[in-house]
Amino acid sequence: MKEITRKLNGEIKRLTNETFKFDERVQEGWFSAVYFLKTREIVEKYRPNNMVTMQFFQKEHAVLCGTDEVIALIKTFAKDADQLQLRSLEDGDKIKPYETVFTITGKYEDFGYLEGIIDGIFARRTSVATNVYNVAKAARQSGIQKPIIFMGDRDDHFTQQAGDGYAAFIGGSKAQATHAMNEWWGKKGMGTMPHALIQLFQGDLVAATRAYKETYPEDELMALVDYNNDVITDSLKVAREFGSELKGVRVDTSRTMVDQFFCRNQEAMGTVDPCGANPTLLFALREALDKEGFTHVKIIATGGFTDKRIKEYEEAGVPVDIYGVGGSLLKLKIGFTGDNVLLNGEHEAKAGRRFRDNPRLQDVE
Repeated sequence: MKEITRKLNGEIKRLTNETFKFDERVQEGWFSAVYFLKTREIVEKYRPNNMVTMQFFQKEHAVLCGTDEVIALIKTFAKDADQLQLRSLEDGDKIKPYETVFTITGKYEDFGYLEGIIDGIFARRTSVATNVYNVAKAARQSGIQKPIIFMGDRDDHFTQQAGDGYAAFIGGSKAQATHAMNEWWGKKGMGTMPHALIQLFQGDLVAATRAYKETYPEDELMALVDYNNDVITDSLKVAREFGSELKGVRVDTSRTMVDQFFCRNQEAMGTVDPCGANPTLLFALREALDKEGFTHVKIIATGGFTDKRIKEYEEAGVPVDIYGVGGSLLKLKIGFTGDNVLLNGEHEAKAGRRFRDNPRLQDVE
């Protein structure tokens, strides 16, 4: 197959079947709905060599992702792929409801069995890209984009990480939790410490942070401060110990937990929801750090964040510098439909469907 060339992460990347690591059983129809396979067999017997146009669309305002993967799929598994005419938008394009994003023109028996797989690629990649875009948009205030860390490794099957990471990159996340998530766009994963590291130091955050610093001296030093459910006390401990070397503290308080700050400040309990990494706690943490001169220490908030929750925090001016988001970014909310709409250049489609040309489509070489 021909290579697909894209500029990713400031570099020219060549995307091929080796990039996407397709399962060779696609060729056998293993992942295609059986009725597509039966249709191919019937068409080859009774209606061969008819030229059809298949178009793909969805029903939301979204950020398109999956075009390169779909092109590679077709060029790898369609029969006589070089004889097919492909027209496509590009990954990252903003799309409207019912807008045609991709068309294939050629003999149905050469590519039709791939329809469901193409729908699925577009649905997953576009859903993730759009979710990330909406979260990034919520975290962009006064022209300043706060970083979004894509932390979806624990929220889905590990085999999805490379594609989800690429979709997250298209949506606007440049920091991701695993190496696999960065695979398609040429970086490595990033991360600091989990609760497990602190546990192995018997809850001593300072000792765990020191060990991390000595092992990875080139990393920006970020401490996870909710292990003992006392984020202000522990944040000040590590800040006093490491001073200017400490770049940030991460608050990952469970939505079922109330931090010790509220036990010490009972008057705050009656006015707000005291659970999790809530605004009152984060305002108090920022104030405590600033009071002791640690204004350079950034606050990273993780745990249950969605675009709606981030927007609420930003509108309230909650002092979060970086958001870590996981499961909400992997909700698949956008479904795609592939329809045959032209037969030998003439309208022929099920009731309610018609060919919708899109001047934004580009020919694929």
